[in-house]
Order: sequence, then C-alpha cells, then structure tokens
Amino acid sequence: MKILALEKENPKANAEDFKKHSEAEARKAWKLQQTGFIREIYFRADENSAVLILEASDINQAKKQLEELPLVKNELIYFELIPLKAYPGFERLFKNLSIVK
Repeated sequence: MKILALEKENPKANAEDFKKHSEAEARKAWKLQQTGFIREIYFRADENSAVLILEASDINQAKKQLEELPLVKNELIYFELIPLKAYPGFERLFKNLSIVK
C-alpha cells in the first residue's frame, strides 16, 4: 500500500532540538529508503517540512516504521498518514469499447 506521509512539527520544539538529531535523522531515513519503505522523500517548497511516499502493508506498519526516526522518537515531529489507492477514473474512457475476437 502506498501511503502519503506529511510531516507536522511539534510547536514546542526548537531549532536546537532539531540540530541535535539531524544527522541521526538523515542516517535513519537513508536506511528506511534503502529497505524500500521510504519510496520518495521531498521537502515542501512553501514550508520547511517533509513529504514522504511510503510503501507499507498498512497504516499501522507505517506508523511503527516512522517511530524509528529520531525526530519522531524525540517527539519533535509526527506524520499525518494518508493511504492512497490507484485512480479508478480511467476506466470511464474505455467503458464503451468492445473487444473483437
């Protein structure tokens, strides 16, 4: 299952807290990407927060994996998780086609 993960910052966190864990965070994110759990990772252009595309069996597995990130462990950030499914609308383009044998 593909899952969109939107980072949300703990409003009580400060820059020094983030700095303490930034290298460990990057290292763990790299490991999760190498396992195929993190499929894509971006930063938003309009604010300083991460957007991840994850591959997990379900939301619970995704939550468990994300809890391994140092910034999540230290309650500096959390993620809004949105399960995704394939767009079904293209079927409408082909509903009137008949296959000739």
